[in-house]
Amino acid sequence: MPRFLSMIRIDENNTPEGGPSPELMQRMGELIEEMTKAGVLLDTAGLVPTAQGARVHYEGGRLSVTDGPFTESKEVIGGYALLQAKDRAEAIEWTKRFLKVHEPHWTVTCEVREVVAG
Repeated sequence: MPRFLSMIRIDENNTPEGGPSPELMQRMGELIEEMTKAGVLLDTAGLVPTAQGARVHYEGGRLSVTDGPFTESKEVIGGYALLQAKDRAEAIEWTKRFLKVHEPHWTVTCEVREVVAG
């Protein structure tokens, strides 16, 4: 079965103060448990803010490292889920369910892409 990476995109400057509510975390935990039991969820995690990250860039044979935060970025990857689904449509359906556990004041986008086998 193909694998898909669902990259959770957020605007770090516009996330709700205090982060996820306990209710959101409970709903997310329930969905993660359901996805794990269904054999769809292979791995998932949130990521620390870009202020604690670094970018490594390669161009013209030279490497450079830039420490975060990355103020020029409107959206950043805030987390990910690695899914194993029968097809792209199923991966998208699971991703929609993930987004629906969030309260209306959240703005979250997930980019779903198939992992190249090999």
